[in-house]
Amino acid sequence: MSILEFEGVRKTYRVGDQEIHALDGINLRIEEGEFVAIIGPSGSGKSTLMHLLGCLDTPTEGRMAVCGTDLSRASADELARMRNREVGFVFQSFNLLPRLDVVSNIELPLIYSGVPARERRERATGAARRVGLGDRLANRPTQLSGGQCQRVAIARALVNNPRIVFGDEPTGNLDSATGRNILEIFKELHASGKTIILVTHDSSIASQAGRVIELRDGRIAREERS
Repeated sequence: MSILEFEGVRKTYRVGDQEIHALDGINLRIEEGEFVAIIGPSGSGKSTLMHLLGCLDTPTEGRMAVCGTDLSRASADELARMRNREVGFVFQSFNLLPRLDVVSNIELPLIYSGVPARERRERATGAARRVGLGDRLANRPTQLSGGQCQRVAIARALVNNPRIVFGDEPTGNLDSATGRNILEIFKELHASGKTIILVTHDSSIASQAGRVIELRDGRIAREERS
């Protein structure tokens, strides 16, 4: 089953009098349970593609469907509802709130979903333990290593049990050993049935995926499956 479908997708931005064609006629299907890496040089359209795939934006032209729902002309509220239900994000810079402890950072998506406080705490604690942070629940980000902060970010992405997990350069701020550990978590998530999509500059990270999509100048230049 296709969990993400793009047909003739274009995304254009206007900067002053200039039009920037970030995506130029993308046709793409990603099946549920795939592990996909998106690669390409700076300016190739990787981030724009991830923003659309992750329901952060809509295309200028073309059809975009997520989990069977056509979102080509969706409102901001419709995109937000889909993100909350089906999508989890892990970012290079972690995006944690420094004044909140581990559990409080993880449960933020549940607050937006209206989950009651006791259930939020139980689910956030469970997600923290799933990524090996059961002994760090009361720590704040400044008391954690980079790898531990990224584990918090992964737990936060998982707490709503999304079908799709995105990683935007998720190992970019980590040393190589810690990066390998984080990649193993993504591989375990994939093995559990999650659809994983990683945007990366690192060819060694991309090689771990079952499918690699290379973008150049807003178009798909190459695809490989292993």
